[in-house]
Amino acid sequence: MSSDAVNPDLQSWFETPLGAYLLAFEQHYFDQEVADVFGFNAFQLGLSRQDFLRANRMPLHCRLFSPAEHAPGEQGTRMQADHHALPILGSSADLVLLPHVLEFSDNPHQVLREVARILMPEGHVIVSGFNPWSMWGARQAFERNSDAFPWRGQFINLPRLKDWMALLGLEITGGRMCCYIPPVAQQSWIHRVASLEALGDRWWPFAGGVYFLHAVKRVQGMRVITPQWKHSMVKSKRLAPVPHRVHNGEERLVARSREQDKNSK
Repeated sequence: MSSDAVNPDLQSWFETPLGAYLLAFEQHYFDQEVADVFGFNAFQLGLSRQDFLRANRMPLHCRLFSPAEHAPGEQGTRMQADHHALPILGSSADLVLLPHVLEFSDNPHQVLREVARILMPEGHVIVSGFNPWSMWGARQAFERNSDAFPWRGQFINLPRLKDWMALLGLEITGGRMCCYIPPVAQQSWIHRVASLEALGDRWWPFAGGVYFLHAVKRVQGMRVITPQWKHSMVKSKRLAPVPHRVHNGEERLVARSREQDKNSK
């Protein structure tokens, strides 16, 4: 299953009542996470009609859309690219977003490997994905063979995704879940069960329909180079000579003669 073929249909699903409900959560989460990530180059892979980088202050924002997608109509830098072989220089990205890219790729590990390649040391990657251990995952198990979205995707469980990230040097620094409601299609039912959302984080935090992971690329042996500040050297104070007590007359004469010799010189 190629991500190039499913992105347009997934984008259309986000226009349904359930998709719009999820999209509001995702936009809010990405706005919070990217606001304090600094650097120069930020990239978003997939769902190019949504600007999940809008709250970030980097000078370059680029949304990469697949060959099957139409170029997004909004202003901004855009690029058509295959997610399995990104046309981006290695170690050049400070931030990469992956909104529902991995579960609709025929080789999600390769996509993640490409992201690790283009990330700079201490660069950030934020992933969103559907959780198979949830009510949404249960529905996906029943509709996996259908062409309906997003249920035809290969949902990736969190332990597996965390293992992939660890192998690529991506250290998990944050994350959360959302969409604890059943995946109902009608807007009226969404309003009826919306109260379950507030209870999810407290009573079943592992069973959200969608998860988010925030990771940072760590490179072994790297150290931060700090400026070499010049400190003024404090002059050491010389100790005063200790007076020597003279016990008898001969010593007094010797000491006096030495003092006279020093003065004569």
